[in-house]
Parts: sequence; C-alpha cells; structure tokens
Amino acid sequence: MAVDYTGVNAAIMETAAKQIKVTKTTKSRIAEVDFNNLVFGKKYADHMLVADFDGKEWHSAEVLPFQHLSVSPSNAAWHYGQAIFEGIKAYKDQEGHPMIFRPYDNYERFNRSAERMGMPAIPEWLFIGGMSMLIDIDRDWVPTGEGCSLYLRPFMIAADEFIGVRPSDTYKFVIINSPSGAYFNKPIKLLVQDKYIRAFPGGVGYAKAAGNYGGAMYPTMQARKQGYDQILWVDGMEHKYLQECGTMNVFAIIGNKALTPDLTQGTILAGVTRASVMTLLEEIGLEVEERPVSIDELVAAWKSGTLREVFGTGTASSVAYVDQLDYKEHLIQLDTSRYEVGAEVIRRLDAIRTGKAADPHSWNYKIDR
Repeated sequence: MAVDYTGVNAAIMETAAKQIKVTKTTKSRIAEVDFNNLVFGKKYADHMLVADFDGKEWHSAEVLPFQHLSVSPSNAAWHYGQAIFEGIKAYKDQEGHPMIFRPYDNYERFNRSAERMGMPAIPEWLFIGGMSMLIDIDRDWVPTGEGCSLYLRPFMIAADEFIGVRPSDTYKFVIINSPSGAYFNKPIKLLVQDKYIRAFPGGVGYAKAAGNYGGAMYPTMQARKQGYDQILWVDGMEHKYLQECGTMNVFAIIGNKALTPDLTQGTILAGVTRASVMTLLEEIGLEVEERPVSIDELVAAWKSGTLREVFGTGTASSVAYVDQLDYKEHLIQLDTSRYEVGAEVIRRLDAIRTGKAADPHSWNYKIDR
C-alpha cells in the first residue's frame, strides 16, 4: 500500500476533500489531557467524522467538533444489534508525522463485517480519506510516549427509526479518536471457559460486531470475580480447541514453533495485529503453524517443559503476556520475565509503527503534508 497522499491516494484524497465538510472546533480541549498518564479509552480528541447513508449512497460527511449524537429511542441499532466497529492505531514517526498502522486491512475487515450484518459498504474515500483528514486535523493529539498511540474507533450503526424486525435502510458512520496508553499494564490470568461459547461456525464470530462483545460480558464478569483477567474461549462443539483470548487472538510458543488457531471455521476475528505478529515470528526464525490448537496440547507441552510462552494479540492490547491459565484441574503458570519471543515481537512491532525501524511490508500509512 502507498504510505502518503501521493500516487494512488491522490484521487482518494481529492474525492474526500470534495465530499467531506470540515468544521473545526473554536477551542481545543488538549490542555485538559495529561499525556504522561494516559488511560485507554478515557479521553477523546477535538474532532470526529460523521456520515449518513440514505438507502442509496453516503452523504453529509463532515469532520466536526467531538459531540454527542442525537438518536431516537426507536433507533433500530438499539433493538436488533446492527452495529459494527473497528480498532485502529496511529503513531508518530521520528520526524513527527502521524502514521496509521495497516488501515487498509481494517477497511477491508470493516466491509466484511458490514456484509455479514446486512449493512452497506463504506467507500474508500470515506473510510481511508476521511480518517486521514481527521488525523491530520487532530495530529497534535497523537501521543509520542512509550506504549502510547492515538486509538481510532470507526463504527457504523443502523439509523432507521423503526422497531420492525428487518435490516435498516439508513445508517450512520462515525470515527472518533482517543489518545491512549497501554490496555494491559501487567501480565494477564486466563480462565479456560468451556461452559459459555463465544462463537459457532456459521455465526458472526469473524465479524467485528458489537453483539460478539456484549455476549461475552457476563461470563467475563464471572471470571473476574474469581480473580481472572480474561477468558480463553474454546470451540462450541468439542469444547477443547482454542478460539480467542478475551478480545484478542492467541499464540502459544512451544519449542521452536508458534501455534495460533486457524480462521477456517469463521469463528475467530482475522486480527490485523495477529497477521503482523505471524510475519514477525517467521522473521525471527520460528515456524508458525496456523491450525486447530487444543487446550490438551498446551497442557501436555506445559507438563513436558516445552510450553515457553502464551500471549494475546490485538489492536488495543498489542501483545499481552499470559502468566496463568486455569483449565479444570490444571493450573498452568508461566514466568513472563523469561518471555524472549514476545519481547522481540513487541520490540520489532513498536519500532516499525513509530518509524524507528524500516517498514519493509509497507504497513504504515503516513499522514504527510
């Protein structure tokens, strides 16, 4: 992918500039933010992007000051769950230019989610062009502290004011920005959950649909009451094959192999960070196996001493070390201070995203002017 406004993206930005109105805030709130103590998802930048779909086309796109949305109580999204979102991060390179990390992968996944949920596709000029304009306007909000980023949340909701059960005809698309610190600031403890199921084949597990996360709230709440941070989900048929790790993809380092569940059944989100980590693991020299991985395999590797590391990957969390897995009578404890693979993945990923190292895969999309 191109990494600035030139070449193939010139047409996108030209269309975006024509289609998207810009109304800037008269008073920035940036002085209210302590950039040395950022908490994930608590503060929001000065501006947001909104656009509407009228049943035929997207229109009324505007970058405007961050504000509340006015939504009817009969809004179809409240009642039937037609809502999808994405998580994307932007960083600054060593010259201070904002860079979005792999936005086209999120753009493509967003439209896959939209198709599955019976929603309209977002055009490139609106998603990529609009996001670029928004970040350019809010570039001072992109933090530079270690482990920090500007977290971008594009989302789409049904907009019909109608409570009959059918797909909405109208929709609203929004992007908001949040300067954020680390999602997890310590290793996490996982409960292997075989009672509640996150997704089944043929369902919406591969889509970034709001309901996937809503359905996980109760079992996660119960796990936290028991002292765990997240759930390690398993499949709904045999209750033994790893799915996702909380809201993340999961990796296990066994010997010189990196194992991660495959995506063939459509129950697991195709994580952008997951794909990046798989590439980096191969570059480090590990053999990456993308296949069904059972919890019994992890238990056996732990007993034999070959289970070196377990970690989750996701946009919000980046790479989250796991120091404990609790599965039935097995309590797997890992010494995260000895995580060499995860540490190297984090080092390489951070170096690429912040421009400290070369970007051989053209993952960064630079916002330059």
